[in-house]
Amino acid sequence: MLAVAVAAPLAAGVAYAARSQGNAPDTTAATVAIGTATVTQGTLTERIQIGGVLGYLGSYTIDHQGAPGVLTAGPDSGDTIGRGAVLYRVADTPVRLLLGSVPAYRDFRYGMSDGPDVRQLERNLVAMGFDPYHRITVDRHFSANTAAAVRRWEASWGRSASQRTGRLTQGEVVFLPTPLRVTQLQIRVGGTVGPGTTVLSGTTTDRAVTAQLDTAQRGTVHVGDGVEVGLPDADPIPGRVTGVGEVATAPPADSGSGPQQPANPDTATVPLSIAIRLPRGSALDQAPVTVDIVTGTRRNVLLVPIAALLARPGGGYQVRLASGAAVPVEPGSFDESTGRVEIVRGLTAGQTVEVPAS
Repeated sequence: MLAVAVAAPLAAGVAYAARSQGNAPDTTAATVAIGTATVTQGTLTERIQIGGVLGYLGSYTIDHQGAPGVLTAGPDSGDTIGRGAVLYRVADTPVRLLLGSVPAYRDFRYGMSDGPDVRQLERNLVAMGFDPYHRITVDRHFSANTAAAVRRWEASWGRSASQRTGRLTQGEVVFLPTPLRVTQLQIRVGGTVGPGTTVLSGTTTDRAVTAQLDTAQRGTVHVGDGVEVGLPDADPIPGRVTGVGEVATAPPADSGSGPQQPANPDTATVPLSIAIRLPRGSALDQAPVTVDIVTGTRRNVLLVPIAALLARPGGGYQVRLASGAAVPVEPGSFDESTGRVEIVRGLTAGQTVEVPAS
């Protein structure tokens, strides 16, 4: 028997003696309250619901590429660092964040060879307002105008005119695709860092839900699909699937004292990532959520509450009409979010079936 809470048009509570599936006397049957629901014709939305965790999208680690020294300042967990801001300081020398997908792999200076890293740098200089006369051509070439923009950036740091070089060493800037939300400082302030030392880790600032999707359902979910995310103590909000994993994982094998059992491939899952936009002021993090994913729509089908289905002796389902007659039915698709089921065979629109009263 399916036990599902549904919202259906029920008649006022009616007491009746639940009929057993066999021929047992009515005197032994339990008394329960029932109502009725009308068989309707409409649209059924097929959904799956999975659990997830609210967090942040992506993950990054920042390795130091400058001269070795003592870490003299670092961010706190939860800090957000944007374009041009200081990530940390080594020997009081700041390392700043710029936005781009190509890692910093060399010094920037006038006369250097052309490359995509130069284009990234010029885009950042323009975005930060250090090309006020619009003289930079954003391309792969480090020009005199690029050097002038770097000197303006240096001036914003408080460097005197004599200290402005128009150059950047490899260890002075870090490129990441997005602003960084710090999750952990990997080296304590006062510790020594050198080239290649991981200094901090973080994520993007984009909120996201991560979940595990059953591999059997993978073909029904696609990047770009809309979903509904249920939050703790808040109204559901819309989301969008941004990633469906390619590699499946299964729960570990049973490690009890008995013979070890292999992992069950039927329970293997793939990771699912979902982008969302939280209501203003929400600070939820690592909170459990539910994800409702629409996988299909069936139009002009007969619908009844799931709770109207009764198990038939020997298998299958039946419903009981308001007249008391039991009618075998063939259910189709289920929508557990609304508590309705498609009836493929056995009923017609307008008939009235019994359901448990709420």
